Amino acid sequence: MSSTPTTTTGVTLSSGHSHSHHRAKRQRHYVLPDGRKVHIALSPEEAESLRQRLTAIKKDEPFDLVISGSPEHLEALRQVHSHYDERREMLRAKHGPDYDEFENVRAELDHLSSELHMLSDHAVQLDANFSKYGYSAHLRTYDDHSAPGSSASSISGFHDPDHEKKDWESEKRNGRIMKIYKKPTVRQYFHKGLLWRASERTEVASFELFVDLLYVGILAINGDHAAEDPTGHELLRFSITFIMSWKLWSDLALIISWFETDDILQRLSVMTIMACLLGLTTNMLDALGETYSMLVAFYLAARLFMGAYYFLLAWVIPMVRGMMLVHVSLTAIPSAIWIGSIYVDMPQRLGLIWAAIFIELTGPMFVILIIRGLTLPEGTQPIARGPMFPKRIAEWIGRVFEFFPAMNIEHKVERTNAFTTLVFGYSVVAIIYQNAASFGLNAFFGKAALGLVQAFCFNWIYFELDGADLYTHAIRRTVASAMAWSTAHLPFIMSFVLAAGALSKLVLATDCRDTKIEDLTETYILKSDPEIPIGLRWFYCGGLGIALFCMGIISICHIHKDPAMGIRVRKSKRMANRFAVCIILCCLPTAHHLNSLQLISIVTGLIIWVLFVELFGCSSPEESFFGERKQCKYTARCKISKKDLESAVKGGHVINVSELSDRGEKGLYEMS
Repeated sequence: MSSTPTTTTGVTLSSGHSHSHHRAKRQRHYVLPDGRKVHIALSPEEAESLRQRLTAIKKDEPFDLVISGSPEHLEALRQVHSHYDERREMLRAKHGPDYDEFENVRAELDHLSSELHMLSDHAVQLDANFSKYGYSAHLRTYDDHSAPGSSASSISGFHDPDHEKKDWESEKRNGRIMKIYKKPTVRQYFHKGLLWRASERTEVASFELFVDLLYVGILAINGDHAAEDPTGHELLRFSITFIMSWKLWSDLALIISWFETDDILQRLSVMTIMACLLGLTTNMLDALGETYSMLVAFYLAARLFMGAYYFLLAWVIPMVRGMMLVHVSLTAIPSAIWIGSIYVDMPQRLGLIWAAIFIELTGPMFVILIIRGLTLPEGTQPIARGPMFPKRIAEWIGRVFEFFPAMNIEHKVERTNAFTTLVFGYSVVAIIYQNAASFGLNAFFGKAALGLVQAFCFNWIYFELDGADLYTHAIRRTVASAMAWSTAHLPFIMSFVLAAGALSKLVLATDCRDTKIEDLTETYILKSDPEIPIGLRWFYCGGLGIALFCMGIISICHIHKDPAMGIRVRKSKRMANRFAVCIILCCLPTAHHLNSLQLISIVTGLIIWVLFVELFGCSSPEESFFGERKQCKYTARCKISKKDLESAVKGGHVINVSELSDRGEKGLYEMS
C-alpha cells in the first residue's frame, strides 16, 4: 500500500449486480462492429476532460464517449455482445466438436478462477466484513500493487493475478527482520465519499493487548478507591481521572488503526506512552489535591508526544496532511488549558478541566461532521455547504480534506470489545473474598454469587444480544450512529466500573443475617462495614442503571436482523422495558431500609428480567426453544407444470431450476 494514493476510480454499484469472473482491470474502451471505438468515463467531469483530450489526440478518428452505467453505455454493450455472440455461432458451425470442447475447458477455468477469487483476500475479507458489520455500497479495497484506476468494490473486487505470489513473499519476510523505521502508510481513507481500505484484514497487535494489561490496574485502583469513600468529591475525582486515561487509550488505538508501520520505533513509542500512563496512574488518588500537577504533567507528556507524531505524519504523508494538522491543533489547544489549570485553585480549576475535556472529546467529532458534509459522493447535496460556509471556504476545505484517514471497523470493534471484557473482568475480581469459616455457605457467598450472575448477564446482553446478529453495525450505518456508539461507551464503562467497585463493598457488608465478621480473613475484615453508606447505594444502583441505559443506546445505534418468520417483541418495546428497568435501578437508593443482600437480590432480579425479555422478544414465534418443532422446509417459486414436477419426483429425477423453461404454470411448491 502506498502512502500516496493512486488514481482512484470507482462507481457505486447496487447490490443486485454480480460477476462470475473478476478481471484484473476494468475495461475502459472497446470497438463497435462498425469500427468506432467507444470510450467509457466514470463521471460527467471525467467525460468532459476525456473528450477534450481525445479530440486533441485523435482528430481524424471517429469515437464515441459514454458515461458508465448510462443508457448509451448499455446500448453499446448490447451491440458488442450481439456481435461477438454471432461470431461465436459462426465458429461453432465451422469447428464443430472441437469448439464445444474448447468452450467446456474455458467454462471450467472461469469457474475455478471465480472460486480462487472468492478465497482471495479481496472477496473473503469483504464478504466476512459485510456479514458481520453490514453491507456498504461506498466501500472499496486496494492493495500495494494495484494499478492506477483499479479498484475492488463491494460488489466486484480487483483480483490481482500476482496475489498468491505476493502472499508467499510476505510469508518469507515474516520473522526475519523488523525495521527500525518504516514509512507509515494509511490503512484506509475517505475520498469523495468513498471509503478506500487495504484488502488485508487489520488485526489487533500483541502490544495493544499488553497496553490493556496496564488498564487492569487502572480500573482496580480507580474503582476500589471510589468505593472506599462514596462521596461527590470522590465521584468527581473518579470521573476526571478515568476520562483522562480513556482518552489516551482511544487515541492510541485510533493511531494504530489509521496507520500501518510495524517497526521498532512504533513499539518504542507505545512504551513511552505506557510509561506516561503509568505515571498518570500513580497520581490518581489525590488528583484534585497535591498530586494534580504531576497528574497533568504525565497526561500532557503522552498527549503532546502523540501530537508530535501527528505533526510528523503530516510531513511524511501529504495525502492526509490536513487532518493531521487538525489533530495537532486539537492536541495543542486543550493542552494549553490543562497547563493553565495548574495555576488556578479549586473550585475555579474545575471550569478549565471540563473545558479541556469537552474539547478533547467533542473536537474530532465536529471536524468529521464538517468534512463529511463537504465531501459527500458526487450527486449528493452537501449538508455543510451553503449557509454554514461561503462557497470559496467550502471549496478550500473540500480541497484540503479531499483525503482523510478512516477508522477501521474491525479494529475499533475488537479493541472496544477487549476493553469492555476487562471491565466485566474487574467486576468479577471485585466480588472475590477469602472465607475463614469451616462452613462457608453464608450471606457473603450468596451476595458474591449474585454479583457474578449480574456480570454474566451484562456480558451476555452486550456481546450476544446487542452486539450480535447485526444487519448493519452502528459504525457503518451513519456518521451520527457511529459517533453515538463510540460516545456511549465512555459513560457505560465508567458507570459499570463504579458499580463494580461499590459491589465489592456490599459483598463484605455485615448489615444482614448470616454475615459474621469473623467468617472473613483479616484483610477483608478491614474492608467490611456494618452499614451501607448512602453514597455506596447510589454508586451501585445508579452505576448499573446508567450502564444499562448506555447499553440500550448502543443497541439502538445498530440495525439488527429480524427472523424471517417474525419476531415476538419488537426492538422498540424491548428497549422501553430496558429503560424502565434503568429508572427503577436509579430510584432504588432511596429505599434506605433495604440491606445489602436485599439490594443485590433485587438488582439481580431486574437484570435477569431484562435478559429474559431480550431472549424471548428477539426470537421467532414459529420456532421452539426446545429443538426443532417441525421439519425444515425449502420454499421456491419457479415456472414448471405440476405434471412435470410430479413425474420428476416419482421417477427420482433431478430438476435443475436454472435450466427451467418459461413454459408451464407459475406455482409455489414446498419441498421438505
